[in-house]
Amino acid sequence: MNTSCPLDNIRIVLSHTSHPGNIGAVARAMKTMGLQALYLINPKSFPDPAAEARAAHAGDILQQAKVCSGLNEALADTVMTAAITARPRDLSHTSFDARHGAMELVQLARQQPVALLFGPENSGLTTAEVNKCQIIIHIPANPHYSSLNLASAVQIMTYELRMALPGNALPSLLKEELATLNELELLYAHIEQLMIASGFLDPQKPKLLMQRLRRLFARARLEKEEVQILRGILTALGKRW
Repeated sequence: MNTSCPLDNIRIVLSHTSHPGNIGAVARAMKTMGLQALYLINPKSFPDPAAEARAAHAGDILQQAKVCSGLNEALADTVMTAAITARPRDLSHTSFDARHGAMELVQLARQQPVALLFGPENSGLTTAEVNKCQIIIHIPANPHYSSLNLASAVQIMTYELRMALPGNALPSLLKEELATLNELELLYAHIEQLMIASGFLDPQKPKLLMQRLRRLFARARLEKEEVQILRGILTALGKRW
């Protein structure tokens, strides 16, 4: 999907938001920086008068917000998702600070959809949610008190995304379309199926094998054609089992 402004290709995704007022505040933060696409995964209460009140003049963002039942639905057709988290991870993806992460996303958003994923206010993103992402973005803060209000975190990231826009006049480095989340998930499922069939993976004791493979392919940023090649190889090998 090509667009005249990369911000039109960037989704803000909120997972299991507990307070509707925070959704309204996020909508306001988005509108001040020119973003439109808000996705909500199983919010506790939405629509809600509290969200409308906190949104101020950003009610249009709330009206067009998409409520999703799961993460795959919210990230469908995206080619990169950034997990916004301050929590250290044992098997972390490539990590950026807010400024450099925004540059990465804006560069890709010039051609295809990308997303920023924010977790619940009290608990943040789960490991399973982070595993669906390709990069991690952290917002540098006081190490002794790094907890940010949800809307504040969104405001910082949307500001950095807007500040990254002047560079969008540069020629794109991408020559081929990246694989979408949907295509990558099918690849992961295909790999897991063959590893089980071959006896390489014990489904009762999977350990961290699939998590490591996800991290490997996240770094590779596979193109659509590359995923098709890999799926073709896997299909050919699968005929042996």
